[in-house]
Amino acid sequence: MRVIAVDWSGRLTDEARAIWLAEACGNELVRLEAGRTRADVVDHVIDVAARDPDVVVGFDFSFSLPEWFLVERGYATVDELWDAAARDGEQWLRECAPPFWGRPGRRRPESPAHWRATEEAIAHHVPGVRPKSTFQIGGAGSVGTGSIRGFPELARLRRDGFAIWPFDEARTPCALEVWPRACTGVVVKSDPVARARLLDERFPHLDAEARAHAVGSEDAFDAAVTALVMSSRLDTPDRLHALGRPTHPQAVLEGWVWMP
Repeated sequence: MRVIAVDWSGRLTDEARAIWLAEACGNELVRLEAGRTRADVVDHVIDVAARDPDVVVGFDFSFSLPEWFLVERGYATVDELWDAAARDGEQWLRECAPPFWGRPGRRRPESPAHWRATEEAIAHHVPGVRPKSTFQIGGAGSVGTGSIRGFPELARLRRDGFAIWPFDEARTPCALEVWPRACTGVVVKSDPVARARLLDERFPHLDAEARAHAVGSEDAFDAAVTALVMSSRLDTPDRLHALGRPTHPQAVLEGWVWMP
């Protein structure tokens, strides 16, 4: 089965430089490349699935927002959130009105909850590191901008036949939300020396060109390691199909991060 990991970007311009796509098969990294926009990446994986539907793609942005936000806005399903983001997302980003924050002068507000249930759960898996709130749309490590600009792309993937787990039963072709930290573990990802050390320890047979990309770019590193870890756990359609839906009730609206 083909396994692809995408290190996403919320940049308004020049996002193709920051978006990396990695494909792995077993313990081998088949490719590691940049140069596509968000729309290009989605076009590409749709084309891949049209030729070979046994593919699973991991995207490192939030697939939804906390349940209370959807309820408060009257979104009965995640599809309605994605549609709203396609229509109003750029306004959300521009205005940065509460509960969104992170733009200059927009400090984190008090709100019912800044994190989804899945983010609260996975915070215990990697000591000392926790996911950022999707409401944070500016500042170091923020994921909100990329998520809001990713929501409409999830709707497009679903229209083209992808299952979006866990909102759909796991089947190929499938898109999963991933958190690279769960795959890399504790490492100073901003340090090229630390990246090189982890790659050499865990993936010593990595192709020299792919290793150079992953050592030279934190984005490439995240994509490469995530693809390799995903491939080691989801190497056959049967193992993907065995991935049940989360039991937490909030996952119906909030989604859930796939964990290795």
